[in-house]
Amino acid sequence: MTEISDEDGLTGRRFYKAEQEAAFSAAEPHETPQTQHPAYTLAFQDTDFLLRDELRPVRFQLELLKPEMLLDEAGVGSTLVVYGSARIPPPEAVETALEGAKDLPEPERRVVENLAKKAKYYDEARKLAKLVSEKSIVEGGKRQFVVCSGGGPSIMEAANRGASEAGAESIGLNIVLPHEQAPNGYVTPYLSLNFHYFALRKMHFLLRAKAVAVFPGGFGTFDEFFELLTLIQTGKMKPLPILLFGKEFWERVVDLEALADEGTINHADLELFQPCETAEEAWDYIAGFYKLDR
Repeated sequence: MTEISDEDGLTGRRFYKAEQEAAFSAAEPHETPQTQHPAYTLAFQDTDFLLRDELRPVRFQLELLKPEMLLDEAGVGSTLVVYGSARIPPPEAVETALEGAKDLPEPERRVVENLAKKAKYYDEARKLAKLVSEKSIVEGGKRQFVVCSGGGPSIMEAANRGASEAGAESIGLNIVLPHEQAPNGYVTPYLSLNFHYFALRKMHFLLRAKAVAVFPGGFGTFDEFFELLTLIQTGKMKPLPILLFGKEFWERVVDLEALADEGTINHADLELFQPCETAEEAWDYIAGFYKLDR
């Protein structure tokens, strides 16, 4: 009797894999006007074709699928997402920043001083990420509360740095921008993901989120924070712990109480987030929400 391999048996594939077909195509010996023309390139290997406007829906799907598959393969069950400024200096850089600002015009010097005052939040983001990562919570065979940041500098760096100091892996969701925005050096390389579409990046921030820490920040932080509040307020997303760091900052830059007084939100909506100042406070709230050991 002829021996049948697994590849040829009942469970074997009937068609070659795409990578095998691509290898066959690359090995074709003939260089003719037909084979050299872009039209002959396999569609999934044709970058110019994939970048056409008509292929935008396909690119959306790819940008949804790739991170989802990689995070699933990495055993990431849930995340602790950290939002915050890309401009707040780490505490060890404050003295140098203030020294360099001494001779600046008063408005510029004041900006440096205001950022320097917020350096404590770099430390709190770092502490929170380290504290949560050290818990090493595994449930359903998946890692829980894996630290996830926007992958950039400042508060984002602090989050990835804290996880790294705990000996844990962490995620960085970067975005392509006209100016350079490279991943910080503390993101786990195989969990360092890059996006073209803000919408898909924002979706991946929240698909696995079980808690979100929001630190002082600018337009990007506001965008992510308010979209999260809107999703929960409208019932599109189930409630989760939202830890809002920097009460003084937030009360100064946006008057949420006034929104409630004006009637454009409910006073009960102000309970969608939890103000806090320290990593310990934040973890206590998360642990209480999920009934976890502190």
